[in-house]
Amino acid sequence: MHYGWVVVGITFLAVLIAAGIRSITGVILIPLEQEFDWSRSSISFAFAINLTLYGFSGPFIAAGLEKLGVRKTMSYAMLLLVFGLVTSLFMVELWQLHLIWGIIIGIGSGVFLTVLSANVANRWFDKKRGFVLGLLMAATAAGQMVFLPLLSYLTEEYSWRVGMAVFIGLGLLVTPIIFIWMRDKPKDKGLLPYGAVTEEVQERNSKNPITSAFEVLWVGVRSLPFWLLSVSFFICGLSTAGLLGTHFIPASTHHGIPEVHAASLFAFMGVFNIIGTMFAGFLSDRFDNRWLLFWFYGLRGLSLLVLPYALEKQSYVMLIAFAVFYGLDWIATVPPTVRLASDFFGKEKGAIIYGWVFAAHQIGSGVAAYLGGYFYELFNSYTITFVAAGVLCIVATLFVILIKKQSRIVPEVTISQ
Repeated sequence: MHYGWVVVGITFLAVLIAAGIRSITGVILIPLEQEFDWSRSSISFAFAINLTLYGFSGPFIAAGLEKLGVRKTMSYAMLLLVFGLVTSLFMVELWQLHLIWGIIIGIGSGVFLTVLSANVANRWFDKKRGFVLGLLMAATAAGQMVFLPLLSYLTEEYSWRVGMAVFIGLGLLVTPIIFIWMRDKPKDKGLLPYGAVTEEVQERNSKNPITSAFEVLWVGVRSLPFWLLSVSFFICGLSTAGLLGTHFIPASTHHGIPEVHAASLFAFMGVFNIIGTMFAGFLSDRFDNRWLLFWFYGLRGLSLLVLPYALEKQSYVMLIAFAVFYGLDWIATVPPTVRLASDFFGKEKGAIIYGWVFAAHQIGSGVAAYLGGYFYELFNSYTITFVAAGVLCIVATLFVILIKKQSRIVPEVTISQ
């Protein structure tokens, strides 16, 4: 077996745990509101900082992975997440929530949930790259959802701190696995990338990661595809992690649906998310990625327009149908977006370009996380938020279809040495 599959397995496990840590926000929002008497908008603001910060860390992490190496970066980031979870057990002030969950866990999450999957897929695989990327993005989806029933149960029966303790243990368990068995590149095992017949010679990048990230950004901002991908991915983030990831469970409880039932629906959504993301990776290797994005955004928009009605009626049949339909589409936009970035900007620059595009995604997530709480306090309802997100998803179909099918904008060369 090619060692790339071992690397994929370790990456999948680490991303799963990191995404699970991120998913805690949807469970602890109401308990924090009740225990500390903090407003929903102020708590949501901490999660908005988290989403925005780990999004902006993407391009720098992409360059840093080239400089420091994947194994060390992943190990340090997992320890940072564990540190954040431990300190959050003792927080009593709102500024501590903003520091720990906004900054510390935001940075730690950024390593695993931004460009790591694209880096591993591009570096270790020449063939089946789209499938591998879909698989790793499925870990992101699964981690954000499948842990929620357990977390909700532990929170309801014991305390939100017990749920965090579970992830502290998982983080401490996976860190030595990363450090011992993870490898930076195929050459470390005397291999070529999976499916490659010749070695692609690239000089080592000696540039500062921050310098490299901004150099590639300058290439991106001068091209229309970069802006079209960024704006559409902004809407993608606004309509997924920031909105449903933060507010689906609170919105359900607002309509009288028990939290554990809402978390189970979210986890059920995660099962189909895995299927949809892996299938999207498969399709991205075979079809025009612009049209894939067109359909993904359009169908997501329609499902969000139906969600307020399903919640209002407390219709479990409609909510289960929504979970299946929306789950298939949640992160399905990522493999086509990564492929388009690589097609236009080359394999090496494409990873960093995707980091900047993902930053736009996370700005959208942060906007939705905060405005969801703000509009709830203003209107005592989530309806306007869900409907607005659905309309914007339909608008996003126009942006992706405007991306013209053309040859690569820049040649496949390394970042300036």
